[in-house]
Amino acid sequence: MCIYIILVIFCYNFWLMSNIWSLNLQLGMGSALETLCGQAYGAGQLDMLGLYMQRSWVILNATAVILTLLYIFAGPFLKLIGQTAEISQAAGMFSVWMIPQLFAYAMNFPIAKFLQSQSKMMVMAAIAAVALVFHAVFSWLLMLKLGWGLVGAAVVLNASWWFIVIAQLLYIFSGTCGEAWTGLSWKAFQNLWGFVRLSLASAVMLW
Repeated sequence: MCIYIILVIFCYNFWLMSNIWSLNLQLGMGSALETLCGQAYGAGQLDMLGLYMQRSWVILNATAVILTLLYIFAGPFLKLIGQTAEISQAAGMFSVWMIPQLFAYAMNFPIAKFLQSQSKMMVMAAIAAVALVFHAVFSWLLMLKLGWGLVGAAVVLNASWWFIVIAQLLYIFSGTCGEAWTGLSWKAFQNLWGFVRLSLASAVMLW
């Protein structure tokens, strides 16, 4: 029992540190969208909002792929710096289960800036409130009732973030954003390098 508690605490702390690092990086890169979307909305170029969001999706999902390597090799890395095999294995397994959350971040941050620029805060708040209720219920069900432990925690976290992403996408795709969303476009892959530089500069400023 004591060993299990230690494992849970260590895995939580390791996840918290790696999660904060990856979240700050992706949030910082996604923050570049705030300025661009605000300028486009103010200038009446509503069609650019969706295009900027898609470009940010491309860049942040590519970043998530790179960060995935950190999560995959978390176990061996912890062994390398002197952690015990048991702790390294548990933390490594938990990190792998948390990989889907990286891609949820990559989708959610640009969506948030896209909706914020149109002052659709109530929609975001309503979706977040529903996600919070689901998160509490399923945390109790999977972790306490069914005894899934760390895996249950990872599943609930992933599901909560992806619920928010999917709900926001359904709202956007339903046509409620008007000219701001005209569908997916290949133009999202144009001028990516300039967008990458702006995203990296935003990430550095946030750090």
